[in-house]
Amino acid sequence: MKAVCLWRKYSRGATRCTHLVKCALGSALALWLAAVSIPVHAEYGDVVLNKRAEKEGVRPVVFPHWFHRIRFRCKVCHSELGFKMRAGSNDVLMSDIINGKFCGMCHNDQVAWGAANCDLCHSGKPGLPSGIYGGDSTTGPGKW
Repeated sequence: MKAVCLWRKYSRGATRCTHLVKCALGSALALWLAAVSIPVHAEYGDVVLNKRAEKEGVRPVVFPHWFHRIRFRCKVCHSELGFKMRAGSNDVLMSDIINGKFCGMCHNDQVAWGAANCDLCHSGKPGLPSGIYGGDSTTGPGKW
């Protein structure tokens, strides 16, 4: 009998509970969207690309090097995709990426998001200088 009473007690509040869940999910979604759209600071080991970005009217690219390194061996990007192992020596253009070169080999809407999702890569705070954040200048594999 007590279980029946508890069931009735909670079933009456089902619409209220549903409303609270919807509000909580809506608030969480709003916070997530706000966080995604806020320009980010680079973290240790990230590569910041800003040679042309701000001149072209977009935010700097923050490339999460270690996020990619966990998933792939160095040779995937530095041999097979053509990235040189020297900071500042890669001249990557958006036209190259759209045409499937460099980042565009994977970021093609099949393996990973494509070039139309600008803010996922161009996420740096304006004025963020190019280079490896928090690390030494990289002059090539011999220095490592």
